[in-house]
Amino acid sequence: MLASKSLDTDLLHSEKKTLLRFSALYILLSIVIIWAFSFMYYESQKGLMLQEKKVILQEYSKKLIGELKHLHINFDKTQIYPRSDKFNSAIFDSDQKLIFQTSKTELDLNKILYLKNDTIHLINIPESYYLGAQFIIVKMKDDGMWLKDVTKKIVSFTVLAFIFMLVIGYILLRLFLKPMRDAIHLLDRFIKDTTHELNTPVSTIVTNIEMIDRSSLDKNLVKKINRIDIGAKTISNIYQDLTYLTLGNKIISNDEDLDVAHIILERIDYFKSLADAKRVTLNADIIENSILHIDKAKFSKLLDNLISNAIKYNNIDGFIKITLAKQKIVVEDNGIGIEKENISKMQDRYARFNNSSGGFGIGLNIVSSIAKEYNLKIDINSQIRVGTKVSISW
Repeated sequence: MLASKSLDTDLLHSEKKTLLRFSALYILLSIVIIWAFSFMYYESQKGLMLQEKKVILQEYSKKLIGELKHLHINFDKTQIYPRSDKFNSAIFDSDQKLIFQTSKTELDLNKILYLKNDTIHLINIPESYYLGAQFIIVKMKDDGMWLKDVTKKIVSFTVLAFIFMLVIGYILLRLFLKPMRDAIHLLDRFIKDTTHELNTPVSTIVTNIEMIDRSSLDKNLVKKINRIDIGAKTISNIYQDLTYLTLGNKIISNDEDLDVAHIILERIDYFKSLADAKRVTLNADIIENSILHIDKAKFSKLLDNLISNAIKYNNIDGFIKITLAKQKIVVEDNGIGIEKENISKMQDRYARFNNSSGGFGIGLNIVSSIAKEYNLKIDINSQIRVGTKVSISW
């Protein structure tokens, strides 16, 4: 259950962008395919309709030519152009100039039969040019019944096809995700087992080192113990991060009113040996104390990651200043800094921008998750070779 929940969390956060891009591309491709088939069906039905109407228009065109012939022969007796209640027509000369029309018409010689503005047009070229007419256009209104029928079928096809494509996409997505899910499951299980095995030895080392009275020991031995202390605390911090990463969803919070200044001083004392090893000055500036209702272990973990990052990415002989004001903690250093475009990515899990300093890229992600749980606001400012300032406010 634990591994499954952690797996789902990793998929949700780490692979969300990839899955969204795949889904968007698949849906776009599905829409294009459905549109292409719908367009081809529409064109085929339109072509069938035009062929049916062509037969009717050809019959009227033959009749019109006969009437034009009669008018041409008897032009001195009558000059009434033949008309029909169902059809309209127009005649053009060899220069494509209009001779006469029963309704507004434009000659388009690129097509013999075409649909334009809800009207079907047929162009006929008679063998004899009666009244000087080389081009005869006959046309009739399209009742639109075929289009309504086609539209209904296309809508039904689109809905069914889209549902079918979504089902296929879901199946493909699950098949594609299976290797990734298996890999994350194995990694999740490995981290869980590793952290479990590290618990006892790490706790034993840290506890026993803290119990040693170094004042009575030789200086060289004290230096060696200090190195062991630094190494043990580094491993302990990594262990705690991995534990939170793996068990974060299962950790039961025990919220209480905490003296923030006391916790800050406690964590500074814990990290003093790590800071001294890098000759980094670590101090606190308590401007105004605050009380925060939060789980002590989680708040300590939040501070630990901010302080350890400030040490890790600092320069030799650098400084770290932790300022506590009213409802605000500021952790500031003069370390290597980070590019402006990468600041927004700093809280992403496994995000790393400096491979030379080590780390797993999970520290600020843990800080972010704790901050979200307790509605704490995080503000990060950083400049290359100037330093980084992280503010936590509530």
